[in-house]
Amino acid sequence: MSEALMDHATRTIEVGSKSFAAAARLFDPPTRRSVLMLYAWCRHCDDVVDGQELGFNVEAAPAHDAGAALAQLQDQTRRAYAGEKMDDPAFAAFQEVALGHRIDPRFAFDHLAGFAMDVEGARYESIEDTLRYCYHVAGVVGLMMASIMGAHDPRVLDRACDLGIAFQLTNIARDIVEDAGVGRCYLPAQWLREAGIPQQELADPRHRARLAQLAARLVDYAEPYYDSARAGIAALPLRSAWAIASARNVYRQIGIEVKRRGEHAWDERCGTSKAMKLWLLARGAGSALSSRLASPPMRPATLWQRPGGAASVPHAAHAAAV
Repeated sequence: MSEALMDHATRTIEVGSKSFAAAARLFDPPTRRSVLMLYAWCRHCDDVVDGQELGFNVEAAPAHDAGAALAQLQDQTRRAYAGEKMDDPAFAAFQEVALGHRIDPRFAFDHLAGFAMDVEGARYESIEDTLRYCYHVAGVVGLMMASIMGAHDPRVLDRACDLGIAFQLTNIARDIVEDAGVGRCYLPAQWLREAGIPQQELADPRHRARLAQLAARLVDYAEPYYDSARAGIAALPLRSAWAIASARNVYRQIGIEVKRRGEHAWDERCGTSKAMKLWLLARGAGSALSSRLASPPMRPATLWQRPGGAASVPHAAHAAAV
């Protein structure tokens, strides 16, 4: 894989996710390379389905057939796993990572199924529906990332999925108004009815106070998933544990900021300052080290369970991880 491709992957994560890009620098070089390659593939698939480039609309783009684009991605993914030569750089990178780290093909196809939910205009009636979407677009990314770090035990992967779900719940809270602008809503319809907010008026400033309450509710809902992830970083190699603990801290802080701003959370995009990121990365180092000394609790049975996930087992039998 050429250094030009690695440079492209690095730029992709810096544009697509400044929050994760900061934590990704903490991985050891081989792990960081694979993580960046996987992220570049995920970003590529998202852009292909949406007809965008690095998350931005392409000027003068022709009419876009999202269904056909998704079908092509599914076919390319099958061929990548079959070992065929990949001409597309994003899929060449994915093939190297997926085959080299034994990433379960189900995870990749479950991720593409998340894009299908957007293409088909899926409706999210309950929080369970929202969590299912979170699993597809982010939970399985956690599963693939964990595989890169050498984690394949189902009980370990459950924690990786929890972290991805927590990330996505935070993203949804942060991006409610932005998503509404392109006709998408991931908040449970039940919650909207309880708050008296018509979905078609989600971006209307008149509803900001009640919308802030829903965002806070979503941020609070993410907390048990962040806790589950924190309980498991001990099973990762130390550098990877540091990176994941730091990413957890940074994303969780975004949710805290959304909640703190209240109805002003969407005046500008919520994020963390460079100084705050440095502090959270330092805290991540402490978490990675202290995790080696703690006995992790069992994963709560009340958390949403991914398809094919492990059943709850006594923590003495296995140190559950990310």
